[in-house]
Amino acid sequence: MTPSHPRLRRDRFTVALYGCFVVWGWLLYSFNPSVPLLADDLDLTGAQAGLHGTAMAAGAILTAFLTPRSVQTRGRRWTLLASCAVVVVGITVLLTAGSLAVSLLGMFVLAIGGNLAISSAQPGLAQHHGPAASAAVTEANGVGSGVGLIGPLAVGACVAAGFGWRPAVAVTAALAVVTAVLVSRQRVGGAMTPAERAALADGTPAPDVPTVDVADGSRRAGAPTWWFLAAIVAAIALENATTYWATDLVREQTGAGAGIAAATTAGLVAGMTAVRFVVAPLSLRVRPALLLVVAFGVAIVGWAILWTATVPGVALAGLVVAGFGYGAQYPLSISLLLAAAPGQGDRAQARATLAGGIAIGVAPFALGALADVVGAHTAFLVVPVIAVVGAVASWVGGSALRREASAGVSADVRAAGVR
Repeated sequence: MTPSHPRLRRDRFTVALYGCFVVWGWLLYSFNPSVPLLADDLDLTGAQAGLHGTAMAAGAILTAFLTPRSVQTRGRRWTLLASCAVVVVGITVLLTAGSLAVSLLGMFVLAIGGNLAISSAQPGLAQHHGPAASAAVTEANGVGSGVGLIGPLAVGACVAAGFGWRPAVAVTAALAVVTAVLVSRQRVGGAMTPAERAALADGTPAPDVPTVDVADGSRRAGAPTWWFLAAIVAAIALENATTYWATDLVREQTGAGAGIAAATTAGLVAGMTAVRFVVAPLSLRVRPALLLVVAFGVAIVGWAILWTATVPGVALAGLVVAGFGYGAQYPLSISLLLAAAPGQGDRAQARATLAGGIAIGVAPFALGALADVVGAHTAFLVVPVIAVVGAVASWVGGSALRREASAGVSADVRAAGVR
């Protein structure tokens, strides 16, 4: 008899949490191309404008410590609603900023709100969907990047109409309000984790509520979690380093103008979006860890095409192929991390957010510093090295997770969809 595969339920709860990814995707892909315009408005240097990425990383790191405590003491719904409110505040500060200091403050606040939303939503989706968690998390990220594709077009349209870049980025606040309305209609309980103090009559924490500090990995954190955490760091480092510096590589190798070179990076986002809608259902039939290893391999193929390109068209093709790999890496690795930490999804997510924030702050800077010394082409040799590290971590983590499941170490792991 053919075993049945889990199915993804796109119910009201799922749609509400997908809204968090829509908010974050729109913010990222509408604001990033607006940074040069912001620099012109405030008369900033390139280095000063680049500090917005540092502010975003700082917000992510702080959120790693805020999220599990918020979910524990206030509950998941309250945390999600608070994240939407913080996003609105951050957008308001950013769009009304008249100086670099205020602009960086706005970005810092935005990063807190956005990461708080994603860090609360992903464990909620994983708990809600159980065996179909990998599909739900992957599709959620696909929805976010898919909507984000419209962001640069909206910025261009607003600028062309004479309104500037701000109206397009302001849409983030409207999306946050809509998401808050959807979340507010969800009942507390189940994956919408209640506050710890009201969870159970005997005072026992509700399922999936963290009971140890973010930095404490001594309780119920098996070897697979550390391997998948390494895969997450590799995935985030690859995506951000490439997003920041692919334009320079294309210009250096193909002689393309700044506009054309910058436009080729849209191929990366397009590839990432497309593959997520393919991998989401595929992960219900093929082991997610195996798919993750393949994703890192595809990223290397894309890098090879990009690295050897001498014309913009080939470079664009390389970025699309790289996007096919990059797009699957983060959602699959975070799904596996959550599956490897049964009952402690919020704590595992917090560690991932912390590690991701560090990767965002370090990887683009490190590759840029290396490029200053040896050139963008040679500096990009670190990309396949990082991808190999991610592939090895994924393979070892997947093997360890299967051994734990088959040995009966944790029935919760099997229930979380490990196959």
